[in-house]
Amino acid sequence: MIALRCAEVAFAYPEQPELFSALNFSVHTGERVGIIGANGAGKTTLFHLLCGLLRPQRGTIERFGNKVDHARFSPDVGLVFQHADDQLFCPTVREDVAFGVQNLGLAPDQVQQRVAQTLAQVGASELIDRIVHQLSGGEKRLVSIAGVLAMQPQLMLFDEPSAGLDLRNRRRLIDLLATLDLTMLIASHDLELLLDLCPRLMLLDRGKLIADGDSQQIMANAELMQRHGQEVPCSLRFKRALNNA
Repeated sequence: MIALRCAEVAFAYPEQPELFSALNFSVHTGERVGIIGANGAGKTTLFHLLCGLLRPQRGTIERFGNKVDHARFSPDVGLVFQHADDQLFCPTVREDVAFGVQNLGLAPDQVQQRVAQTLAQVGASELIDRIVHQLSGGEKRLVSIAGVLAMQPQLMLFDEPSAGLDLRNRRRLIDLLATLDLTMLIASHDLELLLDLCPRLMLLDRGKLIADGDSQQIMANAELMQRHGQEVPCSLRFKRALNNA
C-alpha cells in the first residue's frame, strides 16, 4: 500500500522563486526513509507540505490514498519538530502528552491511559509529572515524540530528531525509532543515524530530488555527496579503507 504520494508538487513562498517545481515520489507503508540535503534544500518545507501546514501551488499530495485536505487536521500524520521547545507548550509532561489526545474527543480515562502507555513506550514514565521547562534536551525530545505517538498516527515525520542530543540520548533515540512499527520520514544531517535506521534515502538540493534509493549506495558516492553539499559518513569511509587495505 502507498502511504504517501507526491505528484508534480510545486511550491513557493510569497515573493520568492519556486522551491519545488515538479516533485514526485511515493513511500510504501512501513518504509523508513531518510532525507538529506544542505540547509535550504527544502526538507522542513516538504514536511510542512506533507502535513498540510502549507498548500502546494500545483500538484497533489496523497496520504493513504486520500488527497491531503489543508483545511482539516488529520491524526494519521504526526510531525516531531526540530526544536522541542517549539512543540512543548503545556506546564507539565502529563498535560502536554494529553493535549493532542484530548482534541481527538476521547474520554478522560482513555486520555490518561494513552498518556501513560505512550510515555512507557518511549521510556519516560518517570517524567509524567515533571515541569516541562525543567527537562533536559533529551527528555524534551522523548516527550515531544510521546505527544505525537499518543495520537496513534500511521505516518511520522521527524525533523532533525538527534539535534542537540548527547551520545547517550542519541543512541536511546535511535533504539526507540527502530522499534516503532510506523511509516517514517526522517530529515537529518546526522548521516550515521540515517544509516542505522533508513534503508532508503532521498537527497534534496534546492528543492530538487537529486537521488532516491539505497542509503548506503547514495552516501558512499563521494562525488554525488560533495556536489550537493554532503560528505561520505565516517563509517562508510572506514569500510572503504578496510576493503582497499
